[in-house]
Amino acid sequence: MQDVISGSALTRRRALQSFAGGAAAFLTRCGGSSAPRPNILLVMTDDQQHSQMSCAGHPLLQTPNMDRLASEGARFANAYCTNSLCAPGRASVLTGCYSHVHGIRGNSEKADAVEELDPSLPTFPQLLQQAGYRTGLVGKWHLRQQPRGFDEWKVLPGQGVYFDPDFIANGEPSKESGYATDITTDFALDFLRRGGAGPFCLLYQHKAPHRPFTPAPRHADMFADIDWPKPSTYDDDYATRRVAAEARDMRFEVSLEGDYADLPPGLSPDQKREWIYQRFAKDHHRAVYGVDEGLGRVLDYLDTSGLAEDTLVLYTTDNGYFIGEHGWYDKRFMYEPALRIPLLVRYPRLVAAAQVEGRPALNVDIAPTLLDFAGIDVPDQMQGRSLRPLLEGNPPDDWRDSVLYSYYENSWAFREMAREQMTDPSFQYWTPHRVSPHRGVRTDRYKLIEYYGEGDYWELFDLQEDPDELRNLYAEPGHADLVRELQSELVRLRDHYGERG
Repeated sequence: MQDVISGSALTRRRALQSFAGGAAAFLTRCGGSSAPRPNILLVMTDDQQHSQMSCAGHPLLQTPNMDRLASEGARFANAYCTNSLCAPGRASVLTGCYSHVHGIRGNSEKADAVEELDPSLPTFPQLLQQAGYRTGLVGKWHLRQQPRGFDEWKVLPGQGVYFDPDFIANGEPSKESGYATDITTDFALDFLRRGGAGPFCLLYQHKAPHRPFTPAPRHADMFADIDWPKPSTYDDDYATRRVAAEARDMRFEVSLEGDYADLPPGLSPDQKREWIYQRFAKDHHRAVYGVDEGLGRVLDYLDTSGLAEDTLVLYTTDNGYFIGEHGWYDKRFMYEPALRIPLLVRYPRLVAAAQVEGRPALNVDIAPTLLDFAGIDVPDQMQGRSLRPLLEGNPPDDWRDSVLYSYYENSWAFREMAREQMTDPSFQYWTPHRVSPHRGVRTDRYKLIEYYGEGDYWELFDLQEDPDELRNLYAEPGHADLVRELQSELVRLRDHYGERG
C-alpha cells in the first residue's frame, strides 16, 4: 500500500463543540440516567480469525485478556465483515457503510481511484471530535488518505514492519525501536495517561497478525513442542466448487515458500507443505498472543486509573482469515473463516457481563454503535445499525436475519474504474490471488454465493449439514425453491443497501 501522505497540517477539533447538545442527547437516550458520556477504545487487529480466542473455544491459543472482555461484557458469536479485505474493512468500520458507498472496494496497489475513501462521508472519529471528544489513532491505518478526525495520530506507513518500524506522527516521519505490537501499545498508553478535557476516543490498531507473521522474540518458541492440528478441510479437493479449485496461489505450497529464508533444503513437496503450514499457523497464533498481552496492559491501566467503568471497549478485526482451511491462507472468499470476525464489547455501566449474542452483527454496525452510546445522532448515510439494543437486552423485533457480502476485486466495475483513471499501459487489472468477484447472502442456515464474473455460476451451502462448505448444492435436485428464495433475498438486500454493478 502507498504510504500515508505526510506534511499536511493536523486538523484540530473545535474545542468542546456540541458538547452540551451531545451530552443532552445521551441523557435523553438513557432515560434520564446520570451516566457520563463514555470514553471509547476501539481495538482492531489485522487478519484475525473469529475463533482465535479461547473465549470462542480455541483449543490451544489462550487469550486471557480477550476472554476478560467477553466475561465482563458481550461476545458476538455471529459477526461478519462485508468485504473480506483490509482496506475495505477498515473503511467500513470508520464510515458504517458498505464498500460501494465509501469507495474502497479493493486493495489494489495501483488503482488509486478505486481506493479513494469518499471525503464527503462522515466517520465516527470526526463526529466524536466535533462533539468534544479527544480523539487519537495509533498503529496500523492502511488507508491511502491521511487520517482525519483525530487530534493526534501515529501510524505505520502502508503495511509497516514488525521490527524497528517507521511511523508517521501527525504528518511527520519517526523511527521507533522494538516490536510493532509493543510499540503500538506504548503509544496507546501514552495517549491515555496524558488525559485531557472531555471524554476520549482512541483507535488502537495493530499490524498483527498480518503476514508475514513475525512474533515477538519472547514468543518465538510457543507451541514448539506440538504439531499444530490441521483444519478438517486442509486437503479439500474442491470437487463441487470450480472457482475455489482455481485459487491455486492461495495454497501454502504454491505461494509461501518465499516467506521463509530458513526453509530447510531438500524437502519433498509434501514435507515442504507440512513445514510451511506448521510455521505459518504457529507464527500467526503467536502474533495474536502478543496482541492479547498488549491488550492486557491497556485494560490494567483502565482499571488502575479508575477509567474502566466509564470506558466502552470494542475489540474486532478488519476481516477473517484462512489458516489452512481449504488448504489456503489469506481471505477474500465468502467462506466462513474469511467472513466471520471477532467482536467483543465491554461497557460496565450499561452492558451486562458474560453475554453471548447470537444475532448477526456486521462491521458496518460498529460506527453507529459507538455514536449511539456517545449520544450522537447517527447520520443517514451510515448503513449499519447500532448494536446497543442487543447489548442492553432489548433486541428489536425487526433485527436482521440475513447478511449481504460483496467482494469486488477483479470485477468488471473494479477494472473499468481503474482503467478510466490510470495512464500506465502495463497496469495489470487482476490483483493478488485472482479470486473471482462475488456477492452472496447468508442466513442462519444457508449461504448462497453468486460469482457474477463467471457467468451463471452459483454456490449453495447448507451450513447446518455442511458447516465446512464442501458440498455445493446449487445444481443438485430438490433445491430450486430454496435457491429462488435466497436469490430473492439477495436482490432485496442489494436494493436495501443500494448495491449495484
